[in-house]
Amino acid sequence: MITLTGNTLTLKEIYHVLFEGEQVQASAESMENVKVSRKSVEKIVSNNEVVYGITTGFGKMSDVWIDQSQVEALQLNLIRSHACGVGEPFPEIVSRAMLLLRTNALLKGYSGVRVEVINLLIDCINSGIHPIVPQQGSLGASGDLAPLSHLALVLIGEGEAYYKGKRVSGEEALERENLTPLVLSAKEGLALINGTQAMTAMGVVAYLEAEKLAYQSELVAAMTLEGLRGITDAFEEEIHQARGYPEQVGVAQRIRMYIKQSRLSTKQGEVRVQDAYSLRCIPQVHGATWQALNYVKEKLEIEINAATDNPLIFDYGNKVISGGNFHGQPIAIAMDLLSIAIAELANISERRIERMVNPQLNDLPAFLSADPGVESGAMILQYAAASLVSENKTLAHPSSVDSIPSSANQEDHVSMGTIGSRHAYQVIQNTRNVLAIEWFCAMQAVEFRGVERMAQRTRKAFDRGRGIAPSITGDRVFAKDIEKLSQDLKEANWLGILIEQ
Repeated sequence: MITLTGNTLTLKEIYHVLFEGEQVQASAESMENVKVSRKSVEKIVSNNEVVYGITTGFGKMSDVWIDQSQVEALQLNLIRSHACGVGEPFPEIVSRAMLLLRTNALLKGYSGVRVEVINLLIDCINSGIHPIVPQQGSLGASGDLAPLSHLALVLIGEGEAYYKGKRVSGEEALERENLTPLVLSAKEGLALINGTQAMTAMGVVAYLEAEKLAYQSELVAAMTLEGLRGITDAFEEEIHQARGYPEQVGVAQRIRMYIKQSRLSTKQGEVRVQDAYSLRCIPQVHGATWQALNYVKEKLEIEINAATDNPLIFDYGNKVISGGNFHGQPIAIAMDLLSIAIAELANISERRIERMVNPQLNDLPAFLSADPGVESGAMILQYAAASLVSENKTLAHPSSVDSIPSSANQEDHVSMGTIGSRHAYQVIQNTRNVLAIEWFCAMQAVEFRGVERMAQRTRKAFDRGRGIAPSITGDRVFAKDIEKLSQDLKEANWLGILIEQ
């Protein structure tokens, strides 16, 4: 059971909730904070105070006064009118993350919602009711309005949800778990949608996959080193300590461990004096990706415990401040950086693939074919990798540098962070497929060299891969092999092989 406090949620705990089905609960202290902030909202309404989003309209209509008799209609209309997302839904796991992160944010006690809102959010998480949320339609300020409105629809018994593997109406999902839909009260609709939880949820899922992929890329690269009889001197600790980047030092250390006692790798001068950059500079390039990943992780760890709606309630309700914590720029820049960093893993991987299949660059059979000429072997696998790498270059164009004013120019600078997070996730999927291709080619290359001469850990990776994709004994539909290898990279537990920090 994970206890949410609004302040202490970790990426590790999120992983347990998302991928292991861990249940959640709210801490007693956080629920008391929720009650205190709620009292202040009720006081504002009863005293006819002018406070944005509670007794006024939204955005450019913030100067429109809302009578007490209309505060519930105001919140309901907000959710319905703002639920205008389009496109394919976010993956179900991302929807689950949105619920978790929005719950945690509201538990900070700055938002003014009733405990009933918190309880229903937690019930949805624990019952596996995951709102269907279209991916497109958010500007990333004022928060993720459109996506989170689709999430809120389910809480009021509308919209659609994933439930027990099926797509059902929000009303049916709640009914099957004997849960009562919310009747939104003052500020609650605004509190549910005015935040960065769509981009952050997508970002968290992307980061968790990216971190695993970055470790896997090093092991796959080590196998390629063996397949190409790479020179190990370039990974000696002195070289990397001399530059000083801890991440670069770490990559080199792990590569050394992966190829420890390999009889396929070589020393300077045994076969050649220097390797190409795609082999020799693995620590420098992969290390730079780790630097970016560390930055992304730091920002996500802050954002998952952040109060991002507006207005926020402080000092036991004596101070209500309208600000801009819903602006997604910190996450937008982090997601753009994540795209660039992971795209580079694909870039350098594709170059290693080329070195294995190109007969002008190695002494292996042309295109790793069992019968070069009659059969094409891995020729078009490199084409596929090149295509994915090219697509990544487009996806890695930063979303955060764009802004289009909205709400009659009241909201005149927005982050586009949700677009950035979606692009980062797609870059990760593309990169995983490129690494699956490299893994497949590396297995074929080391087979020509002699698998009995491999290092212990790379041999484990080889044996694992061969249990999924057999040797190239003749041309076949290689798409099936790549799909299976990529699926294993994504879903399987690699902890028995990987050397993690």
